[in-house]
Amino acid sequence: MSFLEYAPAPESTAILHLRDEYGLFIDGAWTEGRGATFPTISPATEKRIATISSADATDVDRAVAAARRAYEKTWSRMPGGDRGKYLFRIARLLQERAREFAVAESLDNGKPIKESRDVDIPLVAAWFFYYAGWADKLDYAGLGAAPRALGVAAQVIPWNFPLLMLAWKIAPALAAGNTVVLKPAETTPLTALLFAEVVQQADLPPGVVNILTGAGDTGQALVEHPGVDKVAFTGSTAVGRQIARAVAGTGKKVTLELGGKAANIVFDDAPIDEAVEGIVDGIFFNQGHVCCAGSRLLVQENVHDEVVERLKTRMATLRLGDPLDKNTDIGAINSAEQLERIRALSAAGEEEGAERWSAPCVIPDTGFWFAPTIFDNVSTSSRIAREEIFGPVLSILTFRTPGEAIAKANNTPYGLSAGIWSDKGAKILAVADRLRAGVVWANAFNRFDPASPFGGYKESGYGREGGRHGLGAYLTTGPSKGGA
Repeated sequence: MSFLEYAPAPESTAILHLRDEYGLFIDGAWTEGRGATFPTISPATEKRIATISSADATDVDRAVAAARRAYEKTWSRMPGGDRGKYLFRIARLLQERAREFAVAESLDNGKPIKESRDVDIPLVAAWFFYYAGWADKLDYAGLGAAPRALGVAAQVIPWNFPLLMLAWKIAPALAAGNTVVLKPAETTPLTALLFAEVVQQADLPPGVVNILTGAGDTGQALVEHPGVDKVAFTGSTAVGRQIARAVAGTGKKVTLELGGKAANIVFDDAPIDEAVEGIVDGIFFNQGHVCCAGSRLLVQENVHDEVVERLKTRMATLRLGDPLDKNTDIGAINSAEQLERIRALSAAGEEEGAERWSAPCVIPDTGFWFAPTIFDNVSTSSRIAREEIFGPVLSILTFRTPGEAIAKANNTPYGLSAGIWSDKGAKILAVADRLRAGVVWANAFNRFDPASPFGGYKESGYGREGGRHGLGAYLTTGPSKGGA
């Protein structure tokens, strides 16, 4: 049997006009960082893209001071309708530069261009449009009497959705009247730095948005800075614990969106073809670099063989390769460090007796790559069923009854998301009601909307982002302590 081959269809990088070196964005202007510089590289080629500055404690002081001035003198005093106009302007500029941002995101992060182009960037613009509409309606949001901004927000974002997580953080903060100091992940700073250009294009008052690049010590200095009123973090549970300890007793308001080990539950009455697509989307989207990824497949025992067979057939069609190629389904793993973790946990799965199967892929000679992989006959006590792998690796377990499915789904220290596949609406609602997960998708997976709150339970963090709930995370009520 012969198959038609896809011709290469790479997106050109000519649209990008990148600097060779990037400094810090503080008080509306570019400035050199005082820390050591470091390169940001393409995970698909391991080639340097640009040299990035690191912010030290002095730089953090400067950024927080700039944000405080902007908050007290300008932004918090501005009518909500005027703040909304700035957010609308940012959203439109992002749409105008959508292709450029999509290419930059895939180049720096490793995700397929069709995901950056069709999912990430449209959602980024949607988040700013959504919260622009809230800016002049805070008194009517039902969040308390006379809501007002908290002050300066310290925001630390991860490498898996760099620009989208920036939008999740910055849009509600600005709509509520806060100013921000944001630190992108060390391996994916590029689109945050390009966003600083959008801030300048939008003529946002200096100091309202500040971007600091660097490693963990930069983030720690920002989170622990006494001039910060709010901390928002998305990342690993381990770092989330450190942040929670650091801010305990300080009076800072905190939201933490951490790890996950989501269950994707397939009942025997589910539309199997649709469920298989949902399984693939749930775990292989963005190479599995998704905190709410459906990394545990719970399939009813009597349809297990059929589901697994169809899943393998579908996985064999996935194309791994150049993230900038429009035909690519599976891009590069974000870093060598993350690739090593995926390999180590996969090896542990084999050692514990699970049956490993990987999709047939040609692995490029350079870059960081891992073929889409499933493990069948996985025990609930297995490391690959309990630890977050954060890669394109799926663990398959079986169940016989809805009660057993619920028990296995909840048998995790995490509680971020879940999926349920069935043609019985009553069954979906009954099961969803008993799942300890912040988001439950019905006959779908990995669907996001700015109007819908997102967040988890247990070791998946606390607080919500998105929707009215996400707006409330940046507001306070009650008697004012003075100032703006």
